[in-house]
Amino acid sequence: MSPPSPSHPHPNSRFKKTIYTGTFISTPTLGALEVLENATVGVDEGGVIRFVERDVRGLGGEKGLDSRKHEEKGLKEAVTFSNPDTHIHASQYPNTGLFGNSTLLDWLQKYTFPLEASFSSLSRAQHVYTRVITRTLAHGTTTASYYATLHTPATNLLSTLCFHHGQRAKIGRVCMDHPTFNMSYYRDESAEAAVSATQATIAHCNSIDPERGLVEPIITPRFAPSCTSALLHQLGALAKEYDLPIQTHIAENPDEVKLVGELFPDCTSYTDVYARHGLLTPRTVLGHAIWLSAEEKEVVKAHGAGVSHCPVSNSYISSGLCPVRSYLDLGIKVGLGTDVSGGWSGSMLVAAREALGVSRVLASVEGNKAKDAGEEAEKPKEEVEKEMKLETTDEDKNESNRLKLSVEEALYLATVGGAKCLNLESKIGTFEVGKEFDAQMIVCGDFSLGDEDELGHGGKGKFEVRDDNPVELWGQESWQERMAKWVFCGDDRNVEAVWVRGRKVHER
Repeated sequence: MSPPSPSHPHPNSRFKKTIYTGTFISTPTLGALEVLENATVGVDEGGVIRFVERDVRGLGGEKGLDSRKHEEKGLKEAVTFSNPDTHIHASQYPNTGLFGNSTLLDWLQKYTFPLEASFSSLSRAQHVYTRVITRTLAHGTTTASYYATLHTPATNLLSTLCFHHGQRAKIGRVCMDHPTFNMSYYRDESAEAAVSATQATIAHCNSIDPERGLVEPIITPRFAPSCTSALLHQLGALAKEYDLPIQTHIAENPDEVKLVGELFPDCTSYTDVYARHGLLTPRTVLGHAIWLSAEEKEVVKAHGAGVSHCPVSNSYISSGLCPVRSYLDLGIKVGLGTDVSGGWSGSMLVAAREALGVSRVLASVEGNKAKDAGEEAEKPKEEVEKEMKLETTDEDKNESNRLKLSVEEALYLATVGGAKCLNLESKIGTFEVGKEFDAQMIVCGDFSLGDEDELGHGGKGKFEVRDDNPVELWGQESWQERMAKWVFCGDDRNVEAVWVRGRKVHER
């Protein structure tokens, strides 16, 4: 089955060198917001940034570009960072918003496995995969690490569609051969069959994108309970043989952690299962990681693996609150994932927003724990007699407040953090010379007073305002405040255009 012809240039086509002018925003380090106003960014024919110049009025910065062959594009509002989604199940997109009263393990049985099994139909796969690619691009997702299904033809189709639509992607055929945990109608026949099918998807990716510049295969054991030890060993060897990244789930749910202990009694922990099978590497992305012990976090750090924080699904499948700050404090790579359809939105902006909310809830919970612990502690008799309510100490307050993420930190996780998690930080994440131009143009509603009347009579904002623009700027906001409004109020209606490797792949 052939994919439909995309409306934008083919990923391997050459295009004119381009100078972009406008405001460029990125988060180069955790907690920092870099705003380049009146800047120019020069992009060559391959989509690579050749120069970045600040405070340039009008056309400028033609270093390295032939001025006769470039196109200058003035950008209306702000061009901001690429958003890599480090954990998304493409096949589950039709179930977005369906949870019932389920928790992880029964949710898989009730909703997920029956849907994924239907991807034996290529027409269904093309319909769903085309939709999820175009919708995530519309949300500004320039890169996605996709879980497909165990069907080889449908997984290959997803790779082809991503390539033709121009979305940077890691494509994983889901491997799951355990005869007890998996449904009889939806599992690999054996470890050998799973590995053979995975090799076929690797070969397909290599055939359409030999340099792995846009589409790359990723080894994908669904998670430890769905795989036999034999399959995990062989997948670890496969990742090493082909020099491939790995993605899987870990410690999403307490019952899941308990089940792993029962299925792998010779292993000391969940992380030990992956480590012993060669699946914990610097190119491994671990989804969720809510319930890891302090010792396990040290193991993740020692192996250089990354964590995909999926705050939306963690909340709505009632899995728990991930202590993201503990990973950041250890220097572990952390990115954000939408985890569709455990997550109810394919928007990375929603993931960043929910990460902020979850961090605040966690800070409140931990603050209350500290207070409760203090109230239960033994107190001098005179204090008991006074029946005074013990307040949380300043030290406790400071510690719980540290759990809160700032807007800038959440944006970092959604951009550079995700790029590092996927080992793409040398290519994407910031506007730097030598990196590829992955970006989205954000346009907000300008409701500032015009010049005609200081009361605003007859005045208008800087740009034409669409009635459906969800972010309203009134003129007094700093760039930090504008970005905060975008994070908390924005959606795909703010995304005017999206570029991947310098090619426009979406335009509103």
